[in-house]
Amino acid sequence: MWQGRRKHKGPVRSKKVMVDGIKFASGLEAYMYNALKMFKIKAEYEGQTFTLIDEFKFEQEAYERCANGRGDFKNRGGKRIQSIKYTPDFVGDGFIIECKGRANESFPIRWKMFKKHVHENMKDVTLYKPQNQKECDATINLILSRAQQKLG
Repeated sequence: MWQGRRKHKGPVRSKKVMVDGIKFASGLEAYMYNALKMFKIKAEYEGQTFTLIDEFKFEQEAYERCANGRGDFKNRGGKRIQSIKYTPDFVGDGFIIECKGRANESFPIRWKMFKKHVHENMKDVTLYKPQNQKECDATINLILSRAQQKLG
């Protein structure tokens, strides 16, 4: 019987990496941090959280189980619904970087919601979403060339 690689099941688990006393959620984030630092591009790591949808009270009836699928199918309406927030990896002057090697299943919709938020509220911001080290390097080059254009 063939003993090849087993298909990965379950959530994406990236390896935590410590650099300069900062605990990064992945090696890709640490790589991006080092690249930004090397080229003296100022950016804050996970320093800003954006509210994409405000919390609200759901007044109607809603028949469902708990979010984890357990419990009884019953009325769970009349409750406070928590806000949806998003914290990008790096926020700098005129740019936001989200390093994403392998996205979990909720990321694509959250990313679309964040792009809508940026579109409506932050017209002068450029988004970058590098998925590997080569794209991190390209991101650095794009940020540097934009900075050069602003100066000259």
